[in-house]
Amino acid sequence: MNQTGKQLDESLFFKLVRVVNLTARPFNEGLGRRHDLSLNDWRVMMVLGSHPGTTASDVCQRTGMDKMSVSRAIAALARKRRVTRKPDPADGRRTLLWLSATGQRLFDELSVSARLRERQVFGGVGAQEQARLGRTLDRLIDALRAADAAAAGES
Repeated sequence: MNQTGKQLDESLFFKLVRVVNLTARPFNEGLGRRHDLSLNDWRVMMVLGSHPGTTASDVCQRTGMDKMSVSRAIAALARKRRVTRKPDPADGRRTLLWLSATGQRLFDELSVSARLRERQVFGGVGAQEQARLGRTLDRLIDALRAADAAAAGES
């Protein structure tokens, strides 16, 4: 047992991990295989579908994924002609990303499944509780970003 008297697998941290895994399970078992799409590919597509013309760095910020994982997902999506890349006219060193027409059609299809899964996850949770959870998750994200920034400063 840990210091609080709980098994680690009963901690809030592990419960968050379980929620992510359980939420993603139908994707991994069905949609991902059917569309030759990894979970990271899907995560990148969800950002690009919602924020067209964004950068890989923005995708990292929005997903919490590391640069290498985002880069690999973008490369895989580009190979399958699901993403297009264009130089940023304001800064030629940056590349802007969009879903291609093929990618947009897949995004539209996957969005329906994502919204259904969201309804399944939150169906028994009231609006106020969802809002409170959203605020708590935002604080957790901010704390993790601050911890990561502090750790990067120590390196």
